[in-house]
Amino acid sequence: MRFSITGVNHKSAPVEVRERLAFDEPSIAAALLDLKSRPGFCEGMILSTCNRVEVALTCEDATALLAVDEFLADTRHVARDWVTPYLYRYEDGDAIRHLFRVASSLDSMVVGEPQILGQLKSAYALAKEHGAVSGFLDTLLTRAFNVAKRVRSETEIGANAVSVSYAAVELARDIFGTLDDKKVMIVGAGKMSELAARHLRRSGATHIFVTNRTHERAVEMAQVFDGKIIEYTKLMAFLPEVDIVITSSGAPHYILTRDEMKKVIDARRNRPMFLIDIAVPRNIEPSVNKLDNVFLYDIDDLQKVVDTNLVGRMESAEEAEAIIREEVERMMARLKTREVVPTIVSLQEQLEKLRIGELTRMRGKFGALTPEQEEALIALTKGIINKIAHGPISELRRQANEPDGHQIVLAIRKVFRLRD
Repeated sequence: MRFSITGVNHKSAPVEVRERLAFDEPSIAAALLDLKSRPGFCEGMILSTCNRVEVALTCEDATALLAVDEFLADTRHVARDWVTPYLYRYEDGDAIRHLFRVASSLDSMVVGEPQILGQLKSAYALAKEHGAVSGFLDTLLTRAFNVAKRVRSETEIGANAVSVSYAAVELARDIFGTLDDKKVMIVGAGKMSELAARHLRRSGATHIFVTNRTHERAVEMAQVFDGKIIEYTKLMAFLPEVDIVITSSGAPHYILTRDEMKKVIDARRNRPMFLIDIAVPRNIEPSVNKLDNVFLYDIDDLQKVVDTNLVGRMESAEEAEAIIREEVERMMARLKTREVVPTIVSLQEQLEKLRIGELTRMRGKFGALTPEQEEALIALTKGIINKIAHGPISELRRQANEPDGHQIVLAIRKVFRLRD
């Protein structure tokens, strides 16, 4: 059985190429049917995310592995000559290693991000639903999921935030302990403030308020979070009610000064307040951070947190790579052993057939046998056959993990005249 992964990712192709090759769920279903109909196909799966499009394929020989370029060109309606230069292809052991690295988020744009494992599981479920995965590939994917779980449990590759928006959430957790029922005010409509608010909401902050100089943009942002709009002119009056403030306004001056925030924190009776200033130029006067129970972080502060965490993730990635190497070796050993099993079974069947044939031929010469004699004769012949088979079977299993082991398999098949 041959195994390959062919595709593009954020390293091999720009976004305009990945967009043209991407599949949505309905088109994946149709493409899997197309893939199943192609010559040499055994099993297949299509993984399509914003950063990668990959086709995993198993077949009996290498010929079908080379046809994935044509498959992608046909199903994505692009010229084969256009798509081929962007593609990478991994085969057999290299493909298994790549699969394990993808599942463990070692091949992701953000190393350690958890989304890819869920996306891979969804791709697997869809392929299985359409009858494109059943045996060999099923085994590989199941193992890949277990490897990813092991990497997560034995390393800290996903422990620390490595995006500015998520770093803000981690800092908020440090300040408040829990974000359940915390109120968040978004000032302005920047993309990073939107991302930070999304992360905060997923982490338990349930009340989102939005204000912006342009009312229409505030309405758009509020709809994203099912939030409430606060009139821009009423911002200062409302701030004492808020636990977390995210600013990304395009104002050319500070919209929150130290004196204003001193009044706000007094009105809150010194309950802690977390301010995230993602605007450039900054929206909040830096000296606000000197107030008691006010925690102000700007984009540079958050980037320092991210940089520190990235160093930690790279160290964890090295530990994860060691796990991947171990798991690939283990899987390759299993697969090689699995390759000799048909030969072992065929040898045992051939020897058993010879044993029964000789017993049948000689039985008439023995005369009537007692049950005890019959049992002893069967045990004797089986014992002889087992002793004959022991050497070849042991050698087959030992040679399964050797580079030239297939030569021994061929020799044993010829010696015992086993059928292919």
